[in-house]
Amino acid sequence: MSIGYVALVLHAHLPFVRHPESDYVLEEEWLYEAITETYVPLLKVFEGLKRDGIDFKITMSMTPPLVSMLRDPLLQERYDAHLAQLEELIELEIEHNAHNGHIKYLGEHYAKEFSETRLIWERHQGDLVTAFKEFQDSGNLEIITCGATHGYLPLMKMYPQAVWAQLQVACEHYEETFGQPPRGIWLPECAYYEGLERMLADVGLRYFLIDGHGILYARPRPRYGTYAPIFTETGVAAFGRDHESSQQVWSSEVGYPGAAEYREFYKDLGWEAEYEYIKPFIMPNGQRKNTGIKYHKITGRGLGLSDKALYDPYWAREKAADHAANFMYNRERQTEHLHGIMGRPPIIVSPYDAELFGHWWYEGPWFIDYLFRKSWYDQQTYKMTHLADYLRAEPSQQVCRPSQSSWGYKGFHEYWLNETNAWIYPHLHKTAERMIEISTIEPEDELQWRALNQAARELLLAQSSDWAFIMRTGTMVPYAVRRTRSHVMRFNKLYEDIKIGKIDSGWLEKVELMDNIFPNINYRTYRPL
Repeated sequence: MSIGYVALVLHAHLPFVRHPESDYVLEEEWLYEAITETYVPLLKVFEGLKRDGIDFKITMSMTPPLVSMLRDPLLQERYDAHLAQLEELIELEIEHNAHNGHIKYLGEHYAKEFSETRLIWERHQGDLVTAFKEFQDSGNLEIITCGATHGYLPLMKMYPQAVWAQLQVACEHYEETFGQPPRGIWLPECAYYEGLERMLADVGLRYFLIDGHGILYARPRPRYGTYAPIFTETGVAAFGRDHESSQQVWSSEVGYPGAAEYREFYKDLGWEAEYEYIKPFIMPNGQRKNTGIKYHKITGRGLGLSDKALYDPYWAREKAADHAANFMYNRERQTEHLHGIMGRPPIIVSPYDAELFGHWWYEGPWFIDYLFRKSWYDQQTYKMTHLADYLRAEPSQQVCRPSQSSWGYKGFHEYWLNETNAWIYPHLHKTAERMIEISTIEPEDELQWRALNQAARELLLAQSSDWAFIMRTGTMVPYAVRRTRSHVMRFNKLYEDIKIGKIDSGWLEKVELMDNIFPNINYRTYRPL
């Protein structure tokens, strides 16, 4: 008999990046890389577990922008071409390294992976959302939602309608996609402010995820810390992130992904190969980029990229198995310790960005595979669970008020509001005010109806927390700035055209084609609450 629960929760999110107006935009490859390195490998793990009779339980958010991109015919077509180019490059690499045994071995490893990716992609006809839905329907995967465009909710709380729109649009989009309302939500950036739970309850959600200190500093202090959810006064449950299990994976100092045997992320063929050779496989303007083909391992701390040894997937897989065993062992001891103190089954909630597994940590999907297999066969101390299942099994919890928090740097809001990105908020606040103002208009014709709905889309897209995050990290900043400005400018033109009753139908059609997220949105969601 198990005496506790472990909930593995993955946050699958990418900002909405889709550029039909251009033949090539580098940032679209964020999606293609994630499909190849994270989403298809996870499906492969799930399929293997299911085939072998392992009744695994895992929770995963799939945000509306990600779902929209995965189901978009244009992006599906472009991904197919992207994968074909990878297949072409790796065949060329195998031929090119016929007399370099280790590189040829790695090339054949990648060729096999790309071939398996192609098989899964074509078997599902490019519709990976339906592929994941099948595991939800079988009871193995619990898919939860997020904010409509991953907007940072505490920084828009002065406009409750804007927060409401992020929640309602997300829930409606989820139901359109999965045929049922969502039970839970991964709050964007795990960012919570007091009072948000009322809207979560009103939109029909039953639980949300929050960083550990949002629970630990709740009022009154929760008796069981982060090892049991708390109920808010609205009845919506809050689950807190477990620090110990998070650190084992996330920590740059002691986390598993830093092991010497694992693949080195920052040494890529796109930057290493001779220029004329790699030129057909990099950016059309001739700039180098990552290809996803990497031949070296981390090797050791403090080494420069030029000192890295060659990678070996065999030993990396062995290390992933060791780490899965260690993670399981630590969760067993943690569960036993907590059960002894609490006198009831604890739940250890371990949330991570999904893209960590495969994209950043190449061996991450192997780790997940081994963890579920070992947890199924090699221990009986804890039970892997979905958060909704846990609430059904343990319906009595303490009632508390969570503390304002996020899972960002220093645990509050400064990563999304600082000297690099503060300039965006006056514009976002003004657009929110204007959207609330025009939400009371009754459209005179279909053209005005379309313009009002497109204005709502532009505001949601401008509010994505990804743009402020990128400005703070200092990578791809011009793109994040351009996206923020373009959505605000499009909104302002729509607002002005609506106000004067003269809508540019040709321009509107172009914008609808580019920013086509949420085809069934209703601008009235912004009406005063």
